[in-house]
Amino acid sequence: MAAISPRMAAMAAVIVMAPAVGACGYNTIPTEKVNAEAKWADVQSQYQRRADLIPNLVSTVQGAAIQERTTLTNVIEARAKATSVTVNADDPASFERYQAAQGELTGALSRLMMTVEAYPQLQSNQNFIALQSQLEGTENRIAVARRDYNEAVRAYNTTLQTFPNIIWAKTLHSGSKPMQLFTATAEAQNAPSVNFDSLNPAAQPGGSAPAVTPGAAPAAAPATGN
Repeated sequence: MAAISPRMAAMAAVIVMAPAVGACGYNTIPTEKVNAEAKWADVQSQYQRRADLIPNLVSTVQGAAIQERTTLTNVIEARAKATSVTVNADDPASFERYQAAQGELTGALSRLMMTVEAYPQLQSNQNFIALQSQLEGTENRIAVARRDYNEAVRAYNTTLQTFPNIIWAKTLHSGSKPMQLFTATAEAQNAPSVNFDSLNPAAQPGGSAPAVTPGAAPAAAPATGN
């Protein structure tokens, strides 16, 4: 009877052990990590969709000549910051920066939407209405994507810390790191406040400035003598 070569013996051992290895959870860690990474890609996709809508929104609002220019500037700057952050879901520092930047953009958009409520011409602008609807839909998709991602990450992180998978996490899958969870930002805990005094001349010191119709150009400042 011919002797079995070491190579064939090793292959036979792998074939025999494969079901046992699979049954004891060896494949669980990479499977759950791939799932969590897919959910992470969904989150980033929805945030990118929101970022892509903002330039048209800003352009539309600018066309209405609103007086609250600061809110527009804040949105533009927050978008630039949010889209410039390089993030890795298993890097706590970069993930925290990413979440903070996206939270700032969410707050800036919320304040802008509250501000434009004072401008009837925007509320009837079909382009603005369509953009507002798309943004609202995107915010809902972001919320769902973040929830699904957190659920997948909790499952994956739990797998890394519980028996029997922790054995693989400390040996053959030792390079697997816990992924970060999205948490509610400080801004999300409070409704944004908007000061409409700049749209109401009567509320300014003196209270005698001429009224300004939302969307109209502000009155020229009186000339001052030397």
